[in-house]
Amino acid sequence: MDETAELIPDLLAKDLDDGFTELVRVHAGVVYAFLRRVSGSAADADDLGQETFLRAYTALQEYPPDRLRALRPRAWLLTIAANAWRNHVRSRVRRPESPLVTHDAAEIWPDAAPGPAELAATADDRRRLVAALQELPESHRACVVLRHIVGLSYAELAEIQGSPVGTVKAHVSRGVDSLRQLLSPSSVAGPEEVSA
Repeated sequence: MDETAELIPDLLAKDLDDGFTELVRVHAGVVYAFLRRVSGSAADADDLGQETFLRAYTALQEYPPDRLRALRPRAWLLTIAANAWRNHVRSRVRRPESPLVTHDAAEIWPDAAPGPAELAATADDRRRLVAALQELPESHRACVVLRHIVGLSYAELAEIQGSPVGTVKAHVSRGVDSLRQLLSPSSVAGPEEVSA
């Protein structure tokens, strides 16, 4: 993050439009990375990212200057993004997608991204990791991505999730444990092992 990030609250208080431009420039990447990993889809991440910044701009128009100066932009935006994603998941449960719609989950972990993608040496490993991440409960998936992909502290994670620090630590721990189990060699049975 560049030094402008620290100035964003003051920029927003002085000139909302110019400050918002900087807010998007500085934080769009982390918002997109979070949404891409929790949603499993580049298209959904794009849509949810736009929704996140639209909601943010709408909310900022109502904030008085003192509230704008006290804003912690990264945590605030990730809270909005997490809520947009949760709403998206709920609406998909109510209105399932057509079977003809597919998402390219194989490329969800860009090679340049830090974290688990660096450990996934092959496309098959990346597909397995993406599939395992999608199997995690919603609360565990969001916490694992925010902690290990986005790189938030537990305090920031607790603020975004609206939960105590101990709860988010438990969600991260359980999520990582579940990923380990899902990705362990014994959990991947080949055709010959299934029929035995």
